[in-house]
Amino acid sequence: MDDIVRGAALRADPASQGDSDGDPIHKIGIVGAGQMGSGIAHVIALSGYEVALHDIAKDKVDVALGMIDKNLTRQVASGKISEDDRRNALARITYAETMAGFGDADLVIEAATEDETVKRKIFVALCPFLKPNTIVSTNTSSISITRLAAATDRPERFIGLHFMNPAPVMELVEMIRGIATEDATFGRTREFVENLGKTVAVSEDFPGFMVNRILLPMINEAVYTLYEGVGSVDAIDTAMRLGAHHPMGPLQLADFIGLDTCLSIMQVLYEGLADSKYRPCPLLVKYVEAGWLGQKANRGFYDYRGEKPMPTR
Repeated sequence: MDDIVRGAALRADPASQGDSDGDPIHKIGIVGAGQMGSGIAHVIALSGYEVALHDIAKDKVDVALGMIDKNLTRQVASGKISEDDRRNALARITYAETMAGFGDADLVIEAATEDETVKRKIFVALCPFLKPNTIVSTNTSSISITRLAAATDRPERFIGLHFMNPAPVMELVEMIRGIATEDATFGRTREFVENLGKTVAVSEDFPGFMVNRILLPMINEAVYTLYEGVGSVDAIDTAMRLGAHHPMGPLQLADFIGLDTCLSIMQVLYEGLADSKYRPCPLLVKYVEAGWLGQKANRGFYDYRGEKPMPTR
């Protein structure tokens, strides 16, 4: 998490951001308090920005705040941040009971489930409460930015910000412009992302962008390798950890990401690029249909209900 600390130490005052085409970015709204939303809130609050966090149920925000506190405490214990940094970051995060709580936000980041219908409904509900020059962004990992922007009243102030998971640890943010995204929107948002201590990679608006267009087919191929009986879960993950020096095996990584998310991204690739090489493996579909979604469901390619994860195949 050194990148977060470095970004917090070196960044300019948030009040100094902005340009003549929009207000400086002071306050950020986040829709969705799941793994990604909470991680993004952690990064942003630690970098000195005010954050309003909204989800459909307050208990989800309470769980998110508990996880953020736990992760900040871990950073304190490792000497990466001070106890004052932890307290101040937590104090910057507030609960937005409704989307009306984003009325003073300069940037709103949608971090809901990877479902285009859900995201479009969020944007329709969100936009009436925003200032005219508020930037709206999405943390989608695969869905068209241009299509999502069309669901808003401000496609010129809409942009993709794909934070990697886990957001407090991963150094990269993919930035994706829609067809209508203005230069001023891109410039203000890029400055904000860099002030978080993150490195920007700019992608064109194609299905899966860059990271997931490369990563998810590899995971899908690992599932095919399991499906066809070429290797067991343990053998496949061991082979890629030790043979390709990956930090975790592809099936373990799929469980971490969420098998439903993996399937959604593969479906976007398959439908958007019309190439059979992106066809989701039937075994991946079967696991999702069974509700075996990975770590968050305590079962996926591994069973997490015991003392240590055990392969399910």
